[in-house]
Amino acid sequence: MELFHGMDVLHAIAGLFVGLLVGLTGVGGGSLMTPLLVLMFGVNPHTAVGTDLLYAATTKIAGSAVHGWRETVDWKIMRRLACGSLPAAAVSLVLLNKFGHLNNHATRIVLGMLGCMLLLTAVATLFQRKIAMFARREEPVDERHTFLPTIGLGLVLGVAVSVSSVGAGAIGVTALLVLYPHLPVARIIGTDIAHAVPLALVAGFGHWMLGDVDFTLLGNLLIGSIPGVIVGSLLSSRAADKWLRPALAAVLVVSGLKLLTS
Repeated sequence: MELFHGMDVLHAIAGLFVGLLVGLTGVGGGSLMTPLLVLMFGVNPHTAVGTDLLYAATTKIAGSAVHGWRETVDWKIMRRLACGSLPAAAVSLVLLNKFGHLNNHATRIVLGMLGCMLLLTAVATLFQRKIAMFARREEPVDERHTFLPTIGLGLVLGVAVSVSSVGAGAIGVTALLVLYPHLPVARIIGTDIAHAVPLALVAGFGHWMLGDVDFTLLGNLLIGSIPGVIVGSLLSSRAADKWLRPALAAVLVVSGLKLLTS
């Protein structure tokens, strides 16, 4: 099998590693896979982003199906996010098609964007619970006041995910916790995962049309990540969150700084 030749087996191991972290913490798909592909395997940043988007969409379809079955998805909030993120993703892809592959300067912009998003994701991952606790001390917010901010959040995520493949996880969940402080955390996470599927599919399809998806690489990543996500999800209730989140945040910080200085 092609999987066991050259670097392919290492791609599967990388998929397994990231899948485990996603299952354990709910964070790490775009935040870890893209920098792994760029820094460890020398994949072109544009190809890494495009491939990771379809990788994330495929792995999160199962997660969103489970959350939908458990009724932990707020479809109204999901639609609000999509109203901002999907058009933003489409516009971002058009601009990438026009400006993103002109020269090495464009590649450095992608790397810089990814590095900044990784650092923001590290902060969001490390302090997510504290932010949630702070937000929940506030009085209930009139839902009408969250309509435009939620669409605005979707817009930001649409741009960030399309350019860097990072942002729909920890940053999206943390922002939703602040916007909807009295919504159950499980429902926030389920809504964020469900929203990530169409966003990643749209952005991933756009990168595919731009020639930025390596399907052989994608297949090998999924061979490792699908069982990894399943095992990580089964172990998540037993894992010590106080150790997992700082460790994940540290990896994100190191990866982000490396990309910013590369």
